[in-house]
Amino acid sequence: MVYLDNAATTPLDKEVFDAMVPYMLEYFGNPSSIHAHGRQVRSAIEKSRKTIATLINVAPAEIFFTSGGTEADNMAICSTVRALGLKHAVTSRLEHHAVLHTLESLEKSGEIQLRYVAHDERGNLDLNHLEELLATQEQTLVSIMHANNEIGNLNDIQAISEICAKYNAIQHSDTVQTMGHYRHDLQKLKAHFIVGSAHKFHGPKGVGFIYTNGAVKIPPLIHGGSQERNMRGGTENVYGIIGLAKALEIAYRDMDAHQQHIQNLKNRMISRLTEQIPGVEFNGNSAMADKSLYTVLNVSLPPSEITEMLLFNLDINKISASGGSACTSGANAGSHVLNALNCDPDRGAIRFSFSKYNTPDEIDYVAEKLAGLYAKVPA
Repeated sequence: MVYLDNAATTPLDKEVFDAMVPYMLEYFGNPSSIHAHGRQVRSAIEKSRKTIATLINVAPAEIFFTSGGTEADNMAICSTVRALGLKHAVTSRLEHHAVLHTLESLEKSGEIQLRYVAHDERGNLDLNHLEELLATQEQTLVSIMHANNEIGNLNDIQAISEICAKYNAIQHSDTVQTMGHYRHDLQKLKAHFIVGSAHKFHGPKGVGFIYTNGAVKIPPLIHGGSQERNMRGGTENVYGIIGLAKALEIAYRDMDAHQQHIQNLKNRMISRLTEQIPGVEFNGNSAMADKSLYTVLNVSLPPSEITEMLLFNLDINKISASGGSACTSGANAGSHVLNALNCDPDRGAIRFSFSKYNTPDEIDYVAEKLAGLYAKVPA
């Protein structure tokens, strides 16, 4: 079986699992308890917080643990709009639904006016248009992702950060797809909020974090107890947090080697598909090494009678891939990202996403099977 849906979730690293196990079996205390069992676990949580903060170059007090990227995005957006009384927000139509649906909900309730940055047919954002939008509005929340989860486009969040600073805008960036795959230095990138989700870089599911710049004070999204310094009610996901920190530590430790390995796999896939399937194209910037996330390749296949059954046929051949974002799998509307790029609906679209565990032989096998499916189509 070949797994090429790593943008949806990655397999758990054995080294991460080993770090988590003691906090499932031996160190079981509630971290809010003041006795020895609780203090022992509290110490481990704070050590994990410090590990993450050190890796992205922020203060530990600016890291808060969440259930994942979606909660972290919601916290950044909703809490900021309400705490600062913001009436305007800017995003793109290519964002993950964790951002788009949250902003659309705030607009529908009358809390904000939402505007969208223009983009071209490949999904490149027009930063001059962003500046025009900010120049004509009061203080604004800008929420633009670092890398697109479907087409892999990398956005210049450093340039976006500088534009936001110029117009006193609040910057939130969904960095779920790039956390653990690129180094983030928050002393250089002056974003107010970024987020991470452990299962995107070989950590456990159900745990993530939000970085909140100390200059912006926001209220909690989830109320209840006084956990996370009164910023997120609910008993902490202890072994998830341990796994999150360990996974990010490993990702930073091995990043250069893994990036080279995965980029080579992606280049191999591009080469094999181009050689074996006439008319194959690649959506967005996903085939451009300098403009795309190295883990994602979005393939556009020629129109044929098998287009609607592509993923099914791949699955029969023991290949796991995606037709877009995993969060919209099975939805009749298709990919909102590809729709926004006006991609030809008659062409088949497959997102292949790679990890450190994939091999060149797997790439060759997938390309061969996909080419074989097209070879059976009547001319």
